[in-house]
Amino acid sequence: MLAQTILNGEEITYMLKRCKRKSIGLRIDSHGLSISVPLQTALPHVETILQEKANWITEKLQHWQSKKSLAPTWAHDATYPLLGEPWRIALKPSGEIQMACQSANEAVDSAFVEQFTAQLNPRQIEKFVMAWYDQQAIVCFRQRIAIYAQALNVSAPPFRLSRAKTRWGSCNSRGIIHLNWRLIQMPLHLIDYVVVHELSHLIEMNHSPAFWKRVESVYPDYLVARKELRAYG
Repeated sequence: MLAQTILNGEEITYMLKRCKRKSIGLRIDSHGLSISVPLQTALPHVETILQEKANWITEKLQHWQSKKSLAPTWAHDATYPLLGEPWRIALKPSGEIQMACQSANEAVDSAFVEQFTAQLNPRQIEKFVMAWYDQQAIVCFRQRIAIYAQALNVSAPPFRLSRAKTRWGSCNSRGIIHLNWRLIQMPLHLIDYVVVHELSHLIEMNHSPAFWKRVESVYPDYLVARKELRAYG
């Protein structure tokens, strides 16, 4: 059930879940605050816990609210970031739909485009845009892997697109790299950091000082990139 409280002068809506457990658990993520409590827990006791944790809760909620969302909106008039630039659905002269960079100032009849694409339902738009994202990601990631594999003096490994919700990339024991498709939405320098990070695991399968030294050898500003990545949700 949804409930509300006032923490540090701010009205907070949270999800209260009653379940078979012995303790109270608090969770904050992109969906907000949720609290799991034993079945017989009284609301006044829940409120006491919330007030005791008020500073922590408000700080974490602000952290999530400040993150840049990469979740697409499947609508004909939405913009879709590619390498940090906004793109929109447009039309070819033949009448086929395509993606066009909004900042390119191309001559597009916006009214006609919207009239045409408004006939597409959200599922059709999602299918079209995701196919475009996957195509762009495969080409871009393969190019960046080739560049940085050479810089690190390793063979370019096979890679797969990932749909992971909490990881930008990974490298498994078989030397296969997984890169999150959402990276293609970001500026190229952030893609490069993740590529270098995962390629470095082909040499150091850990996060030891030797690993970070390897990353720094070809990506000196890795600490700045790590901070930027944390701004994305």
